[in-house]
Amino acid sequence: MISPELLRRYPFFGTLDDPQLKAVAMIAEELSFEAGEMLFEIERPAEALYLLAEGSVELYYVVADEYDPKLRKEFYVSDIGPGEVFGISALIEPFQYTSRVQAASACRVLQIKGAALRALCEVDCKLGYSLMRQIARTALERLHDTRIQLVAARA
Repeated sequence: MISPELLRRYPFFGTLDDPQLKAVAMIAEELSFEAGEMLFEIERPAEALYLLAEGSVELYYVVADEYDPKLRKEFYVSDIGPGEVFGISALIEPFQYTSRVQAASACRVLQIKGAALRALCEVDCKLGYSLMRQIARTALERLHDTRIQLVAARA
């Protein structure tokens, strides 16, 4: 559990009221990672939503050959900075990570349990709606970043 006041600092949670912040804080914990450490891998169960409190993490898209999983290519998508969320697949079916995230520097993250957060959203529709709006905004920003990289690669 973390303090609800810690969540209140971040715009991602800006639309939540005090009871909602407290409920989310109850299913969250603060973790630290060293530079180079993997936070999660593509196609693994999305067990948590993360918010970066300090440091930097890198987001990669991984393409693997269907017949030979050893044939893989990673594509850098973007850096994620303090205040940004990642692991948004924890709230989007089929609840599997669609990217690989690695600490670019020593970092501190807030980890929110995915299944518990989904359960809260089922009980409190306003909470679910607020979080899904933020998740959609994040997904669109990442899609925009990826499109820019595609255009630059073809130029």
